[in-house]
Amino acid sequence: MTQTQEFSGKDVDIAIKNACAALTLSKDELEYDVISEGTSGIFGIVGRKDAKIRVALPDMYTDKSKEIEMEGIKSIVDEAFGQETRLEEPKKEEPKKEEFKSFEAPEPVDVSEDSVTLGTEALQRMADLITDDADVNASTEADRLTLSIEGGNAGILIGRKGQTLDAMQFLTDKIINRKSEARVRVKVDIEGYMETRKANLKHLAYKMADKAKKTGRPATINQMSAQDRRIVHLALKDNDNVRTQSMGDGYYRRLVIFPKKKNAFRGKRRFRK
Repeated sequence: MTQTQEFSGKDVDIAIKNACAALTLSKDELEYDVISEGTSGIFGIVGRKDAKIRVALPDMYTDKSKEIEMEGIKSIVDEAFGQETRLEEPKKEEPKKEEFKSFEAPEPVDVSEDSVTLGTEALQRMADLITDDADVNASTEADRLTLSIEGGNAGILIGRKGQTLDAMQFLTDKIINRKSEARVRVKVDIEGYMETRKANLKHLAYKMADKAKKTGRPATINQMSAQDRRIVHLALKDNDNVRTQSMGDGYYRRLVIFPKKKNAFRGKRRFRK
């Protein structure tokens, strides 16, 4: 279970500041629920009650809890793959510098009931290790399986920059497709978060492309998952002014937006009198 700690203050904003100071986190990194917004009382003195928030403690404060959760997830993977799985740091890949290339999608095949059941059960068990009262619902469309998590603590399930959600999707995809005869495209969503993130990433892509075009210099977006990079690649693939390229190694890489040569480093025009 995720460990929490309560913080209080004159109002919610002050309670958040107190939590940030105590945990040395920024407001954007803080995952919290408001328990009470507090009351001012009579003349701000008599009967006044502080606001109170419940904060989900980050990894550095919950190492023991995380070990328990990882053991639970390990057992899910072990059971699905029928072998002992070592939870260790992934091996570093050789540095890669690759441009995004579109491809022809394989002919869609219907998602089998076995895949739906396997994915739903695996994801439900992961969610139960992280939060209470979360339910997984499945929907299918051709070769796509969407698993939506509703209820529970959405902030904890999504994680910082969506990393917990990404991890659950990665594991669910591997578990399903190991036992599926045809490739199933798996999408895990939490209360519409994926659509919101997709919209935000497209907005960022257009903004950075415009910057690259205007300055004539590459614009870099750091630490992006493969799924997020794909969203940016696709958003800009028909843009005649820029090209996109993934750079670096590992799962989280940089995505660089290069201006096309015709727009790069243009000198001042000279006019003859």
